[in-house]
Amino acid sequence: MMIKKNFFNFFLIFSIFLTDRLSKYLIIEFDKINFGSEYTIFTFLSFNLIWNKGIAFGLFSFADQINYNILTIIIIFVTAIIFWMITKTKKLEKLGFMMIFGGSLGNIFDRVYYSSVPDFIDIHFYNFHWFIFNVADIFISIGVMLLILLEIFIKKKI
Repeated sequence: MMIKKNFFNFFLIFSIFLTDRLSKYLIIEFDKINFGSEYTIFTFLSFNLIWNKGIAFGLFSFADQINYNILTIIIIFVTAIIFWMITKTKKLEKLGFMMIFGGSLGNIFDRVYYSSVPDFIDIHFYNFHWFIFNVADIFISIGVMLLILLEIFIKKKI
């Protein structure tokens, strides 16, 4: 009964993880074939592979392995807390945590497998470039925004 009850949760998390992994695999292979060239999709959107050793938007990038490993352990710990939050919440709040968790699993996989996270989605307007990010980051951001909106507009204030 528990598996049937949580099938959607597992399916969504696995789908987010799989979508992220597939997109990263394809961009890494594309980068190998094209020797690192940037691929323009639209005038404002390009695929440009970079390797991120930090966290969101390259923050806390460390050159030495010890600090990188400590940061990775902290990320895994926070992701475990997010998993716990999935078990304690319902409906849209649970959905937000599941999106964050699925994206986080994708980035943790990369941190362990590649010792870096491949980011490749480059949004730019004229000379302004937004941070380069990946599919996992999209799901994490949407999950966080959903939780913020729920907190602001839905939850009753005490």
